Amino acid sequence: MFTSILIANRGEIACRIARTAKKLGLRVIAVYSDADEGALHTRLADEAYHIGPAPVAESYLKSDKILEIAKQSGAGCIHPGYGFLSENADFADQCEKSGIKFVGPPASAIRSMGLKDAAKDLMQKAGVPVVPGYQGANQDPQFLRDKARQIGYPVMIKAVAGGGGKGMRRVDAHNQFDDALLSCTRESAAAFGDDRVLIEKFIPNPRHIEMQIFGDSHGQAVHLFERDCSLQRRHQKVIEEAPAPGMTAQVRKAMGDAAVAAAKAVGYEGAGTVEFIVDGSDGLKPDGFFFMEMNTRLQVEHPVTEEITGFDLVEWQLRVASGEKLPAKQQDIQLNGHSFEARIYAEDPSNEFLPQTGILHRLQWPNDIETRIETGIEQGAEISPFYDPMIAKLVVHGPDRQSALDSLVQALDKTKILGLRNNVGFLSNLARNRVFQAGEMDTGLIDANLAQLLPQDTDNNIAVCAAAWLYHVLTENQDQGPWNKLIGWSAQGTPRQDCLHLVVNSTPTEIIISWNENGFVVNDKTDCSLPSLDDNKMSVVIDGNELVFDYAKVQTPHGSKIFISTNGSHTEVYAQDLLSREDVGGAGSAIVKAPMPGKVIAVHVSEGDVVEHGAPIVVLEAMKMEHTLTAAVSGIVKTLATELNAQVEESELLVVIEPPESD
Repeated sequence: MFTSILIANRGEIACRIARTAKKLGLRVIAVYSDADEGALHTRLADEAYHIGPAPVAESYLKSDKILEIAKQSGAGCIHPGYGFLSENADFADQCEKSGIKFVGPPASAIRSMGLKDAAKDLMQKAGVPVVPGYQGANQDPQFLRDKARQIGYPVMIKAVAGGGGKGMRRVDAHNQFDDALLSCTRESAAAFGDDRVLIEKFIPNPRHIEMQIFGDSHGQAVHLFERDCSLQRRHQKVIEEAPAPGMTAQVRKAMGDAAVAAAKAVGYEGAGTVEFIVDGSDGLKPDGFFFMEMNTRLQVEHPVTEEITGFDLVEWQLRVASGEKLPAKQQDIQLNGHSFEARIYAEDPSNEFLPQTGILHRLQWPNDIETRIETGIEQGAEISPFYDPMIAKLVVHGPDRQSALDSLVQALDKTKILGLRNNVGFLSNLARNRVFQAGEMDTGLIDANLAQLLPQDTDNNIAVCAAAWLYHVLTENQDQGPWNKLIGWSAQGTPRQDCLHLVVNSTPTEIIISWNENGFVVNDKTDCSLPSLDDNKMSVVIDGNELVFDYAKVQTPHGSKIFISTNGSHTEVYAQDLLSREDVGGAGSAIVKAPMPGKVIAVHVSEGDVVEHGAPIVVLEAMKMEHTLTAAVSGIVKTLATELNAQVEESELLVVIEPPESD
């Protein structure tokens, strides 16, 4: 076994690896960028070294710098985690040439499985079933368009070098192909430096089931059962579980044998995952699964496999990398119970899941439910625009699927996050979904039920915002004179009214408050009591019903902000600056602003252009994904305030659209 390890990663996976390495007595060496100075993974390590600016190309992807630090610190091995350099065959070669062990498969295996087209060819030769399609060298758009027609719609366009849902598009009709291909190749080139694609037949009612495999340098390979990753949004996994619902011993053996055959075909060593697309239209069948890709690294969702097998997969990786045999034979690997993992992100489900950046002012996990929290951040930490916006992975285990699912629902309900919009309410609704509860989901479940899965605003939302803001104003202004207390009677002896000019989740909102002896009325229709606060929970009676919700207040350079979490929705409220002219664009005009920091990678309009409602205006690349911003109204482009390749900040003005003058 090694005596020291350098972890060439950040966040929750770096923390995860560090815990096992310390358990085994290894000296842990961390690296960090400017954005991660003082981050949790650096404090868990014995040593931490700065590697460069925040952008990954200048830090976590600088293989030469990482190797230099590994040599300087005397690291015996480098664990790449996942993402970044984990599937970089050249980096694996560099490590070996430097005499430092790369904790992962041989570079030859990474190269064999790293490109989807070559991997499919190799799997066919090994007897592993593959999805019908085209994975050849001809990348001419007209040729690919013709191939898609021959294969038959719907088809999937996939980046040859892709992964993580990037560079992937479903196409349902021939007239959609060109736009999908352009977007796919552009995203693939940005994410992987390779714009080549392949075309696959879309499998109906698809389920995504993968097998965890392990190989060693002694020619042995095993699988550690399957994971079901069918709950996906934009081809990115949301909730994973193990084992897969409806799995039979016959299908598990067929799928496991195919996965082990795939591993042996490339002389695999270490942890890997063979992913299959499964025809779920009539239950799981031994001949109803097809090879999709092989990930030559540890997966994000590996904890559910650890929970049902009792094995530490990072420990297995380190033992195999040090030359030991696999810690268990196939017959020794037993399945125990059921496990779920929910990925908690800083993103806004109500606004197309746009990633969020900023500070986590409250981060509270359930303390009365047995949960496993995999995270690399703490309360008060900042989610930056440079990396994936994952907050944590919440993992539960139970003796059977239903008990584990019940624990998942309870744990999500008791998770408290304030400061950034997040997907906890969405995950809670998803865990309660009837189809998912029955284990009958496919990869289209979220898209088909999105409206029901999103946290729903209620008539009380504005009243809650008003009550919370009034509490803030009344408690802040107690010593500033009676006119600032907002409550009571006017000089004329009539009930007093006040108008609150607030910004609620970035939307200017005007709320009329009419005071009475019991509290106040919101917008002449909702009766509210004066709120009270106890242990960060606010209580208010609305139309006779008590509502309790989470509350936090922070002071910013621009004034106070309050954060509210109720019914699965996260709300940010602050006072509108009525003197600001930032949003003025003419009567009825629509302002297009950057929803997050990012890079402008496409501009579809010029000043003076006539655009229709919903037309694409600007494409922004942020957090490794493309985000198309569209026109909120039909009209004329009055102002174009950005340009191609511009780096923009959150809320920066991009375009002003004004309706055409009426006759």
